[in-house]
Amino acid sequence: MSKQSQAEKISNGAGFIAALDQSGGSTPKALRLYGIEEDAYSGDEEMFALIHDMRARIAKAPAFTGDKVVGAILFEMTMDREIDGIPTATFLWEQRGVVPFLKVDKGLEDEANGVQVMKPMPELDTLCERAVAKGIFGTKMRSVVNSANAEGIRAVVAQQFMIGEQILRHGLVPIIEPEVNINAADKAEAEDILLTELKSALDALPEDQQVMLKLTLPEADNHYLPLVNHPRVMKVVALSGGYSRDEANDRLSRQTGMIASFSRALTEGLSAQQDDAAFNAKIADSIESIYQASVAG
Repeated sequence: MSKQSQAEKISNGAGFIAALDQSGGSTPKALRLYGIEEDAYSGDEEMFALIHDMRARIAKAPAFTGDKVVGAILFEMTMDREIDGIPTATFLWEQRGVVPFLKVDKGLEDEANGVQVMKPMPELDTLCERAVAKGIFGTKMRSVVNSANAEGIRAVVAQQFMIGEQILRHGLVPIIEPEVNINAADKAEAEDILLTELKSALDALPEDQQVMLKLTLPEADNHYLPLVNHPRVMKVVALSGGYSRDEANDRLSRQTGMIASFSRALTEGLSAQQDDAAFNAKIADSIESIYQASVAG
């Protein structure tokens, strides 16, 4: 029943997916933006404890509920930790009504053919088994497209769907994320190639399977509408990709059927130095603005 309820919430619920999945490489920057400098902690253990405290504070905020936040993407260490003595994924779903996802990729290879494919994931099956046991609904994995190189984009999509099929075998719903760099000189051309490759890969999926897509907000409004309407797609979500929250929200509001899955844009303006009242008010404002942009289309 829980899986069916979660699938229904993601497919039809009004709201957006919070990306709370900063990894080791991006955590120091996330903490700096949150008002915690690198001299405030020593080593990875203290760093990850601090970022978990930030994520827990967000998850416990009164506005962070399934009414407007339909899902949240977690980092592996966040999945393994607790909030108020409750495993994080369980807390999100049972206490907040938010569907939990897990980031599973291990980072990016060096650029080749204008793209960065994902590093190998030899422990993926084991991680998926742990995720299922902890109540995770789906996964997320990120590649990056830096230029309109057809060969490179084809390789990105092929790898994403190959691993996506491995994830589907565990009963998890994969979020396929081929991010197009917002600073790419030929971003619109890259998005044209990506749309073609994604449609081809989706058409090849068995009729009883669905994936989700996480895509950079496009240059042409509703460029990805054919994917939103594809029967193999549960939901298309948008990454902020470095756009400010205002610009990301503005672009998103013009995309029919896409919802947000923002990370930095969600936490913009939050600070460890804020008292609970100020923090909760700020995250409530962020959630409201991203929610409105998500339901506008």
